[in-house]
Amino acid sequence: MKRISAFQVMGPVMIGPSSSHTAGALRIAQIAARILKETPKEVDFYLYGSFAETYQGHGTDRALLAGMLGYATDHPDIRDAYRIADEKQLTFRFFPTELQEGMHPNTVAIKVVGTSGNNLSLAGASIGGGEVVITNINGISVAFTGEYPTLIVQQQDRPGVAAHITSVLAGAGVNIGTIKMYREYRGDRAFTILETDDRLDKELVQQILENQHIHDVFMID
Repeated sequence: MKRISAFQVMGPVMIGPSSSHTAGALRIAQIAARILKETPKEVDFYLYGSFAETYQGHGTDRALLAGMLGYATDHPDIRDAYRIADEKQLTFRFFPTELQEGMHPNTVAIKVVGTSGNNLSLAGASIGGGEVVITNINGISVAFTGEYPTLIVQQQDRPGVAAHITSVLAGAGVNIGTIKMYREYRGDRAFTILETDDRLDKELVQQILENQHIHDVFMID
């Protein structure tokens, strides 16, 4: 049986003795890439707490880049993320930043611009064992893990939106595990986030988008 050292935390050889600093960091960036839904062109990573202190030595920088490139946590190219990002003309920067009150010590905030000019800001924390919590999307506080198939609906806070979403899912026999709406102000921008037992197909996503107050839908799985 092949022996694996503490520094081989993501399958292939990878700098970093902690899954919190590698697998978890990659997962946060991977979720950001899924929500962006296009090839990233420029990305800034704001690192807090222990991420800021040890991000190069523990491979957090490579993991974040690999996540933005869409790699899984065990992909062999993670260790070459700098080179691959350069080849794909992805401009990236890392900013070690002072930890703010109430923040988890393994927190990263990501600001990314896609090739079409779409902007996304996202923050998340790596809470151990490769697990994460996403805490903010485009300035709105949220809370989800992405551990289960997760549907993120970007909308205006209007009556009937939640009923529309749940009606579409119920009609397709999709079981909802959790559902919660997060908003900036009453009647303003909002996200409805649902965890489901199964991944949604594209047809259901299109049905959800038929509501005039829904702007976009993202799937995390």
